[in-house]
Amino acid sequence: MPGIIQLLPDSIANQIAAGEVVQRPASALKELLENSIDAGADHIKVIIKDAGKSLVQVIDNGTGMNETDARMSLERHATSKIRKAEDLFSLRTMGFRGEAIASIAAVSQMEIKTRMEEQELGTAIEVAASEIVSQEPVSCSKGTSITVRNLFYNIPARRNFLKSNGVEMRHLVDEFQRIALANPQVGFELYQNDLETYNLPAGKLSQRIVGLFGNNYKEQLATCNEETEQISIKGYIGKPEFAKKTRGEQFFFVNNRFIKSSYLHHAVLNAYDGLLQAESHPFYVLNIEIDPSHVDVNVHPTKTEIKFEDERTVYGVVRAAIRQALGTHNFGPSIDFDQNVNFGKLQPMNIERTSARDRDYAQFKNVEKDPNLKHWETLYQEDIKQSRLNFDSEDPNTVTLESALNKPEEPSHDQGVSGATFQVHNQYIFSQVKSGVLVVDQEAAHERILFERYQSILKGGSGQTQQLLFPITIDLNPADHSMVMEIKQEMEAIGFAFEEFGRSGIVVNGAPVSLAAGQERTVFEGLLEQFKINKSQLTISTKENLSRAMAKRSCIKPGQVLHQEEMSAMIDELFACETPNFAPDGRSTYFVLDLNRIKDFFN
Repeated sequence: MPGIIQLLPDSIANQIAAGEVVQRPASALKELLENSIDAGADHIKVIIKDAGKSLVQVIDNGTGMNETDARMSLERHATSKIRKAEDLFSLRTMGFRGEAIASIAAVSQMEIKTRMEEQELGTAIEVAASEIVSQEPVSCSKGTSITVRNLFYNIPARRNFLKSNGVEMRHLVDEFQRIALANPQVGFELYQNDLETYNLPAGKLSQRIVGLFGNNYKEQLATCNEETEQISIKGYIGKPEFAKKTRGEQFFFVNNRFIKSSYLHHAVLNAYDGLLQAESHPFYVLNIEIDPSHVDVNVHPTKTEIKFEDERTVYGVVRAAIRQALGTHNFGPSIDFDQNVNFGKLQPMNIERTSARDRDYAQFKNVEKDPNLKHWETLYQEDIKQSRLNFDSEDPNTVTLESALNKPEEPSHDQGVSGATFQVHNQYIFSQVKSGVLVVDQEAAHERILFERYQSILKGGSGQTQQLLFPITIDLNPADHSMVMEIKQEMEAIGFAFEEFGRSGIVVNGAPVSLAAGQERTVFEGLLEQFKINKSQLTISTKENLSRAMAKRSCIKPGQVLHQEEMSAMIDELFACETPNFAPDGRSTYFVLDLNRIKDFFN
């Protein structure tokens, strides 16, 4: 009986290996850039066409390869980095040149041109799906040029899974930025469809950050330096007031290799505690130098997730480094030495206490308020006035408590709402109904209302836009800018009006009429952040994602005081929704506390 286990042909084995290394054009770019860095290049040029689907070309002035090495680089498991097993645990270089090139060549049409400095002629090799088409001497510059054309041309199913050009270009820019930040001593150029996107001369890290993200970063950078016997941390952090609602400008490197670590990100946020607005994310570029033997880089195939031998120590050093940088640059909260921290003033009982969040946002209290919201303050004033009248009556021991029996009966609402409506802790709306008490979560209910409203707008109509008296300029990183321009039509449909400004900025000229004055920037940035979160966690259409994100970021939040008419209107609109029971994320919007259940509390 013949055996059933067979060795795979090299062409198929290479395609399987490529599945681990090359997932999209950005994966190929990352491997080629890392190889150029390891080859000692001090200038690298990247040319992209059709978001990398048609062309990814990386040209460097590194050491180059001789004829034999160029041919060997196309073989599986060929590398210049490892001679014995122990070398795996002491690597400080990036990729394995042979392994990456072999994997990319298995799923593309590749051309390699390379020459070492001491050679007169270089070598040119053409490869298609791992098959060498030609190899010949060629006159070329010192270094290596690798051209990758028609990625996944021989695997149509993989090519069909690639995203739109905007999405794929965003991934390419992300990888380019990470390599450029990790290697400021190397000059970089990036061209998209023959247009220059970046031209970054070699220099200091601060210059590289400004070159990548814009001149406005000059005023927000603070140096961060911390050295211990085992770990050193160097880089820059952003001032708290420049923190953004969107993620994407947080970079951790370990021995100059980019990593993702929610654990270390938590250490940074912990150090910023009390200095950031809610849901804001500070900018940082931090490189951790540590003995490679104390790090396991093989946790994830792309090596973006690693494991430290002593995670707690690294966490503590990162947090201490950030706190020291914040303290050195006087970013800590100011202290009022005249205030008695042990005995605070008692607030009148009928006035709402200011929450900690309100205190954090005290600097925004002078922003001009929407005229439609003035009746909230009137409601407060009426409550205070009525309280004073009650206590100033002829009999000082008499307090008048109004009864519902003395009030005219409220008009009945739909869905059985038949009694007075009031707010509890500025978070829940209570309303008497025939069967008991209706309890509404104001945030979840409003989010459901807005979600269906934006869904309706995106399906057929267009949202109304309020032109801004003073347009708002928002600086975005290139990845976010690409995403915004990709969904520009949908965002304009819900009421935003904006245009490109500079390399990666936009100018917002109008916003949906439903937004309160002064909230346009906050909602816009929050919308982008929520859109990215939804995209990473949910498989939904762009329109539904945008509707969810807009509803989530513009809905009423707990702590917001509502007028009687606003509460009644919210209940009416909620029960007019197609799905009134749940918010878009599945949270309940309301429940009915029936009389029998209330009665049970007293038995």
